[in-house]
Amino acid sequence: MTPLPPKVSLQAPRTFLERVDSTSIGTLPIREFFTDPNLAALIDTALLRNPDIAMAIQRIEIARASVLEREGTLLPSVSAEASGGVRRFGKYTSDGVGNYDTNFSDNIEPDQKMSNPLPDYFLGVRSSWEVDIWGKLRTRRKGAYLRFLATEKAQQLVVTNLVAEVARLYYQLLTLDNQLEIIRSNEDLQNKAVETIEIQKDAGRANELAVRQFAAQLLNTQALDIQIQQQILEVENRINLLLGRFSQPITRGNPILRQTFPDQIGVGVPAQMLRRRPDVQQAELELKAYEADLQAARLDFLPSLNITPYLGLHAFRGSVLFSPASLAFGLLGGVTAPILNRKTLKAGQRRSQAQATEALFAYNKAVINAFQEAALSMRTMDNLKKIVDLKEQETTTLQQGVSISNDLFLAGYANYLEVITAQRSVLAAELDQTTIQQQRFITLVNLYRALGGGWE
Repeated sequence: MTPLPPKVSLQAPRTFLERVDSTSIGTLPIREFFTDPNLAALIDTALLRNPDIAMAIQRIEIARASVLEREGTLLPSVSAEASGGVRRFGKYTSDGVGNYDTNFSDNIEPDQKMSNPLPDYFLGVRSSWEVDIWGKLRTRRKGAYLRFLATEKAQQLVVTNLVAEVARLYYQLLTLDNQLEIIRSNEDLQNKAVETIEIQKDAGRANELAVRQFAAQLLNTQALDIQIQQQILEVENRINLLLGRFSQPITRGNPILRQTFPDQIGVGVPAQMLRRRPDVQQAELELKAYEADLQAARLDFLPSLNITPYLGLHAFRGSVLFSPASLAFGLLGGVTAPILNRKTLKAGQRRSQAQATEALFAYNKAVINAFQEAALSMRTMDNLKKIVDLKEQETTTLQQGVSISNDLFLAGYANYLEVITAQRSVLAAELDQTTIQQQRFITLVNLYRALGGGWE
C-alpha cells in the first residue's frame, strides 16, 4: 500500500476504540447485516437491475480494453499488405535517365525492361516493433492495469452507495408507516374528543368555541394523514427507480418502532477499516496509476529502438509477381531520440506530475473523509441512543398526561385548551420518537458503509 502522506493518521481517538473488537460489521455480507428479508430482496433486485451498476460494469470493460491495448504495444505489429500503384518518372531525373539507360543494357531480359509510367506491385507482410529497452511501454501497461483495478473499486463504490441508499429509503418508508399508524390512532382519540365536547355543549357544559377547537385539531391531523400517504408514494417511487423498475407497491416489514436494533456493534481496527473502503482503494490505485504515467513521461526523453522488417513478393510487372525471383525482404533498425520536440515532452511530464500530485491530494481526502464518516457515525449512534431513551420516557409521560387531562376535563377540573395541548404534545412526541429511531437505523447503515461494508 502506498505510504500515507504526512499529517494523515489512521489511529482513532480513544473514545472510538472503547468498543473496538476483532470483528467489524463492515466485513459482514449484505444478507447477514440486513436481516429483514424484505429489505434484502429489494437490495438483490437493485444489484441486478440498477442502471448505475450496469454503467459501472461497462466502464470496467473499457478499462480492460485499455489494458489489452497497452499489452499490444509490447509486441510487434504485423500486417498483411497487397498493394499496387504506378509512378511516372521525369525525363530529366536520375530515376528517369537510369531506367531509360537500363532498358538498353545487354544484361536484362525482355521481361525486365521497365516502362514509364512504371507499375509497382507488392504482396506480403510488413512489421514494426518498438523494443522496450527502458521499460517505458511496460510502465504504461502497468498504469492501464492499475486504472482497470480502480474502475473495479469504483464499481464496488457504486454498489456500496446503492445498498446504503436502498436501506435508507426502506427505513424511511418504515418510519412513515409508523407515523401513519400513530396519526390514525390519534385521529380516533380526537374523534372521540369531538363527540364528547359536542355532548357537553348540548348539556351546557361547553361552548361552540371549544367544539371548533377540537374539530380544527381533528382536521389538522387528517391533513397530516394525507401528507404522510403522499410521502409514502414518493419514497416508494424513489426505491423503484433505484431498482430499475416502474412504480409499484413496496413489500416491507414492521414499522420502525417494532424493528429490532442490534445490541452490539463491532467496528474492528480503524486502519483495517479504512483499507476496506472502495473509495480509499480506488484513490490509492489511481495514485499509483498516475505515478506510472509520470515515470513513463520521464522515459519519453530516452532514445527508442524501432525495428521494421518486411517480407513478400515485389515486382513492377504483374505477370512475374508470383515468380520466385520476385521474393523480397528487408530489415531496418533505428534509434531515435528527441531533440527539437523536448518542450512537448516536458509539457507532458509537467502534466503527469500535476496529475500525480492531484491524485495524492484525492487520496488524502478519501482517507480523512473515511475516518471522519466512521467517527461521526459512532458518536451519532451514542447520542441517538440517549435521545431514544429520553423520548420514550417523554412519550410515556405525555400519554399519561392525555389520559389525565381527559379525566380532569370530564370532571370539570381542566379546560378544553389543556386537553387539546396534551393531545398535540403527545402526537408531536410520538412522531419525533419514530424520526429518532429512523435516524438510528440510517446511522447504522452509514456506519456499515463507512466501514467498507456492502460491496462483497
